[in-house]
Amino acid sequence: MSDEIKHECGLAYIRLRKPFSYYLQKYGTVMYGLNKLYLLMEKQHNRGQDGAGVAAVKLNVEPGYPFLHRIRSNAPQPIADIFFKIGEEVKELEKYQPDILKHPGLMKGHLPFLGELLLGHLRYGTQGKNNVEFCHPFFKRDLVPGKNLALAGNFNLVNTEELFALVNIEPGVFQKQSDLAAMMEVIHHFLSKEDEKNPNTANIANVLKKAVPLFDGGFTVGGLIGNGSSFVMRDAHGIRPAYYYINDEVIVAASERASIRTAFNVGENEVLELLPANAIIVDNDGNYVIEQIQEPKERRACSFERIYFSRGSDEKIYRERIALGDHLSKAVLESVDYSLRNTIFSYIPNTAEVAFYGLIKGMENYLNQIKIQRILSWGNDFTEDKLQEMINRKIRQEKIAIKDVKLRTFITEDSSRNEMVQHVYDITYGTVKRNEDTLVVIDDSIVRGTTLKESIIRMLARLQPKKIIVVSSAPQIRYPDCYGIDMSKLGDFIAFKAAIALLKEKGMEDILETVYKRIKELQHDNLLHTENVVRQVYKPFTTEEISNKIAQLITPPEVNVPVEVIYQTIEDLHECCPTNTGDWYFTGNYPTAGGNKVVNNAFLNYYEGKNVRGY
Repeated sequence: MSDEIKHECGLAYIRLRKPFSYYLQKYGTVMYGLNKLYLLMEKQHNRGQDGAGVAAVKLNVEPGYPFLHRIRSNAPQPIADIFFKIGEEVKELEKYQPDILKHPGLMKGHLPFLGELLLGHLRYGTQGKNNVEFCHPFFKRDLVPGKNLALAGNFNLVNTEELFALVNIEPGVFQKQSDLAAMMEVIHHFLSKEDEKNPNTANIANVLKKAVPLFDGGFTVGGLIGNGSSFVMRDAHGIRPAYYYINDEVIVAASERASIRTAFNVGENEVLELLPANAIIVDNDGNYVIEQIQEPKERRACSFERIYFSRGSDEKIYRERIALGDHLSKAVLESVDYSLRNTIFSYIPNTAEVAFYGLIKGMENYLNQIKIQRILSWGNDFTEDKLQEMINRKIRQEKIAIKDVKLRTFITEDSSRNEMVQHVYDITYGTVKRNEDTLVVIDDSIVRGTTLKESIIRMLARLQPKKIIVVSSAPQIRYPDCYGIDMSKLGDFIAFKAAIALLKEKGMEDILETVYKRIKELQHDNLLHTENVVRQVYKPFTTEEISNKIAQLITPPEVNVPVEVIYQTIEDLHECCPTNTGDWYFTGNYPTAGGNKVVNNAFLNYYEGKNVRGY
């Protein structure tokens, strides 16, 4: 994705089901659980680089000794920072007792994070700031073990104010900025009530069944309880991803299937998807159940997980990204008038590489058909040279753009900073025949279009191609997201800017006033959640009209090379990614009522000139 956006988060959960002595004997280390947690987190580091955190619960600790521990970091490399600090603690212990690693009991007693229950989290800052106190897991401490709670997750909630009101809490400044704080208060409220009925043996399923239906959002959340119980739960629409693996040694859950497969070296079919509205609940003896905690709703798993967020090392995601590129090949062929001799294909940025392979696959299939038709048309009228020339025709592929090191400038002057932004990417000179070759570059998606305009288009234009075609493996992003991705300001979206520009050009600006008045009416009646009024902004125009206007908007005024933008269609997206049908950022069809409220608020902010979040 050429436009950087903050998105998602990553969850890693491990419950060891054997004594530490077992792992020492079988795997040669009492650090087995922590080592696996580190791997799970590193293999998901793409999901969060603003911060990380780890919580651990120890079982059967003597009264008076701590059993719940946490470490968090917002260092430039937070995972490495956390596990370096844990490693330093191990080294310190070895100074005084060199063979302590061979004594599980001593290690457990002296190393805070050597717990049977482990919860790791990777954070991208969405709701809240990037200070270390916003990093998950959050804690609720209590003198009663069964009322201690550690919570971390991949989610956004859009009804935090209502949640605080439900449990009669007036949120402080910090709590208002964190949806996890609201979720924590609600879960802890019901946990405390359940613990009072059954001290230290609270029925976690009952707690979740009361709390979870109150949350409006998409979520995968893990929780550790001081008495040794734990859980991982998923929202009713399955918006956020969750996978698990269980054997007689461990219970593992994570945000991505591939991370579990790699960390534990297991097959695809051994790692299962946690179904929407379900939770894995583990008691203090390591027994588990997978239980439905609320009524499942229409599956609306986030399609961006397949397009961009999740790592492409998952074989299903890899195939889907290939398909996304392949499905774009017909539109691209039409745009270049089927002239492949004078067309060069490339991709920006590196995360679009797999979709690029799919696009090339589509082009090669077409070229092979042409080869067969031409050869057959020759009959016996051909020479070896003629046949050789036809067989050797290839799709022209080049590494046109290279993302340079992150450029920094000590100059704060806007014009100078803009000059630096133009050079985020570097180009490969000598690859394009000037004024002859058409340049096709594929991106995962186009959000704001800022990097395209300020850097990429300018850079590509220096090669003087006949035409530049930017291809997006995702459809037009038209609406805010409020379930995990930090896209909440309508005015940031290049598709919205294009629609506004078209309305102005065609003298239809009164539509904006109509939309604004309708949203104000809904706001007055407390009905913002009932409909997405912003759809009316796009309604007068075809997808092609908006794409053409986007192409104009991302073309710098001094660039004379024609620019075209081709987007994935919604229909092809769903065909390529059949299990992840969540498409609200493209269609405005939100899975929960809170989404409508967010998009309407986002329009109010835009129209009233407020540069603030929509939720």
